Amino acid sequence: MNTPQARPAGWKNYEDFAAGIDTNRLPRSLALLGQALHLQLPEGDLRLEFTGPDRARWQWRGEEGHDEAEAIEVAPDTFFVDLVFAHRPLEALSLVLNRRTLRVLAVPARVRPVEEAGAEPRVTQDFSVGTLGDEPAAAQGEVPAPSRDLIGLRTLQTYSPNHCYEHTYLSSTRYAWQCLHGEQRGHGDVDLITVYRFAEQQYLFTFREFLIPVASTFFFNFADMRSTGKFLGLTGAGAVSNRPAGAFMRELSRSVYPDGLQPV
Repeated sequence: MNTPQARPAGWKNYEDFAAGIDTNRLPRSLALLGQALHLQLPEGDLRLEFTGPDRARWQWRGEEGHDEAEAIEVAPDTFFVDLVFAHRPLEALSLVLNRRTLRVLAVPARVRPVEEAGAEPRVTQDFSVGTLGDEPAAAQGEVPAPSRDLIGLRTLQTYSPNHCYEHTYLSSTRYAWQCLHGEQRGHGDVDLITVYRFAEQQYLFTFREFLIPVASTFFFNFADMRSTGKFLGLTGAGAVSNRPAGAFMRELSRSVYPDGLQPV
């Protein structure tokens, strides 16, 4: 069986660079407080009700609970929602939902055992498209779908004065990153990604790292040049951490590929 890739000497653990990475994040919203949300997803309906700024009651896939959750308004009528499960600490659920178009995109994530992951990233993510409300036919506008729109783009992501990273979106499945300022300065790698277009100038960007057990889910709003999301992973001691993050974005450049030589 394949074994995980060895880390270079001096490679940072998740907790070594994560502190403060939410400095430039948008604040939590109370707009969903007290609302009973019905999300229809392929893997089963999700019912969600925020009982406080950081708590929500949920029912999903034959289970229910009352756990930590947050909602952030990342664009008009559009919310990034993140939910963790006390009884399943290695799992989390991120959502993007729009109350006007009634479109929903769900990203369940799970930290899997080393034996299951093999040479693949430890944290796995799934993607499902659904609708908000009792009538799926009422949803309007474009349906969220995998996108190639970011290919060739380079952005600067400034999470805090001590967290500045460059992203280069190489293909539909991989991106390159390097730290320009902060604890990981000089470090960089190429990792697996998935990109969904949610609406015009709005994308869900996710990546899964090889060298440390961490994955991320971010909502990119190119109209406001803001990135809002979170990291799910394990610390060097093996503790689970679901940590918020957010950045100011800046476009640096874009590559244009000739016909017949497009990335995958």
